[in-house]
Amino acid sequence: MTVGKRYLMMKTMNKNTISGRTSAIMKKYDIRPSKRFGQNFLIDEGILRGIVAAADVTKEDMVLEIGPGTGSMTSLLCENAREVCAVEIDKKLIPALKDSLKEYDNLTIINEDILKTDISAVAEEKNSGKPLKVVANLPYYITTPIIMGLLESKAPIISLTVMVQKEVADRMISPPGKKTYGALSLAVQYYTEVKKVLDVPPSSFIPNPKVSSAVMNLTLRETPPVNVRDEGFMFDIIRASFNQRRKTLVNGLKNSGLSGCLAETTVSALEKMGLSPMVRGEQLSLNDFARLSDLILDSGSSGIP
Repeated sequence: MTVGKRYLMMKTMNKNTISGRTSAIMKKYDIRPSKRFGQNFLIDEGILRGIVAAADVTKEDMVLEIGPGTGSMTSLLCENAREVCAVEIDKKLIPALKDSLKEYDNLTIINEDILKTDISAVAEEKNSGKPLKVVANLPYYITTPIIMGLLESKAPIISLTVMVQKEVADRMISPPGKKTYGALSLAVQYYTEVKKVLDVPPSSFIPNPKVSSAVMNLTLRETPPVNVRDEGFMFDIIRASFNQRRKTLVNGLKNSGLSGCLAETTVSALEKMGLSPMVRGEQLSLNDFARLSDLILDSGSSGIP
């Protein structure tokens, strides 16, 4: 049975248990959802269980949870995983988490910014250096930096199962040529196999966000889907190509200041690929960007101006 079908079966479940628990914790500890940290606490039990199911959490796994909030998903993770490490940036939530989850002896709570957390060190300390699974209800305002930071960190991660704004979910799975296609699409599709698991309405949260959400599962690839000589340079080109979407790719790279990305060099590389000098970044596939970056690198020794 798919996660989506499991959720539909659970959709009629009474939300009073999770909602009541969340409200009680908020009242007891005088917690108000922080706009600064983009807090929207998930209260739909069907969605919560759907996320844990999508992450395929077992007693063999260590889970890194980002933004546990009031701990509703944390408790489910503790019940299903061997070890859970919850990273929460908001120090006001730490006493509530430690108190309400004190029954779990397989939980470590860290009051830290996930962007500054050494995930490799956490995996070494708590999981003998073996890869872990990431589960998160990500704050909308910082979703992309967190995802990109995790993917580019090369930390030992098996998968990311994350709640994101629907618009971000659409960007993750977007093909070339769409308005939603961009640097995030290419990075996610390069590093992971990505799929949408669940659509999540605003009514699933306290407070209700103004937009719909989606749960995405990103499984880290053992090998990238394309061969490229310099991964970092390819992503420099990708970012430069989308920084000014209205410009042609040639002008975007020329204005980026990237070494070797002169207009003549880029035009010559595009011609070798059978592409027009007027092409825009959103028209190129991941394979195209890999070939383009290799050709530009080759230009240093191949005589391309």
